[in-house]
Formats: sequence, structure tokens, C-alpha cells
Amino acid sequence: MKVFEVGGTTLSLALFVDVTNSKELLDLMQAGTLEPELALLNASLIPDVFPLLAAAHKTLISKSQGSLTTRTLHSELVYNYSGSKHISESLKRCGISDSTSYILAARFGASPDETSVIKGLIKGTEIGLEELERRADQALIQKYYKISALELGISSVSEAITCRIAARDAM
Repeated sequence: MKVFEVGGTTLSLALFVDVTNSKELLDLMQAGTLEPELALLNASLIPDVFPLLAAAHKTLISKSQGSLTTRTLHSELVYNYSGSKHISESLKRCGISDSTSYILAARFGASPDETSVIKGLIKGTEIGLEELERRADQALIQKYYKISALELGISSVSEAITCRIAARDAM
């Protein structure tokens, strides 16, 4: 698990492959009984940590202003990462499904004990975050975020996603 400093708090990230219990994790999340609370994202849509950190920063700003769009801080992170204004579509698209086997787990302010619990919750193999770029589904990312080939001529996929995350509420 790697820890990043974001907006005065920490964001711990862990990347897992060959996850076999995504249905169980999804059920716990939807019931609101996943302990500790965390964001579980479809890692295929994440080419780099930078756009996720931008979404995390936006999430913390919403929390500080008392204006979360979703019910929890961690579902807000998934929502902000999606780039869409539709909550349910965002959570379905960028969150996990029953069959997701490639998952990025994110937790704000995780204690060492919570980090251990998270690693035990997810039945899969933890790999390094540097694998994100290599394993990203470029075609799906371009489709979901409507990134044209012309745009990719002047910026990266990561930059295009970050731009959409930052500008979503202004459009």
C-alpha cells in the first residue's frame, strides 16, 4: 500500500489483480457494512495515480464545504474520478462489479491497522502502482471519457482525465 499526502490528509492506495471476492466486496459496500470504509475502483480505467489524486483533492474540498454529492467520502472519490455528473452511472462505471478482478483500493486517513485489514479483505494479489499504466484499458478509457485521437496528440490520457475531473462542475 502506498500513501500520498492530499489536502492535509493521507490517501492510501493498493492495487490488486486476480481478485476473487469482488461480489462479496460489492455487496458489503452497497449494504454500508464494509469495514473499514474504502473506495474500490475498477483499476482498468486508471492509467496513473495523478487523476485519482486530483479526484481525491476535489473530494476533500467537497467534504470541507459540507457538499458531498454521495453518501460517503469514499463513494465521493469514485464519483469524482468518473468525470460524469450521474451518480449511479459513475459508481457503476468506475467502481467495481461482481466480476471485477483488477481493483484499486483507496482509503483516506488509513491507520496501520486499517491497512492490514484492507489487505486481508481483498482476496487477490497486491502489485505495484507502476502497473497501472501498462494494464489500463486505453480503448475503454477513451470511450468513457470521450477522449479523441486529436486530443491525445497534445496530451496524455492521464492529463485528459484530470482535465475532465477538474472541469466537470464548470460545464
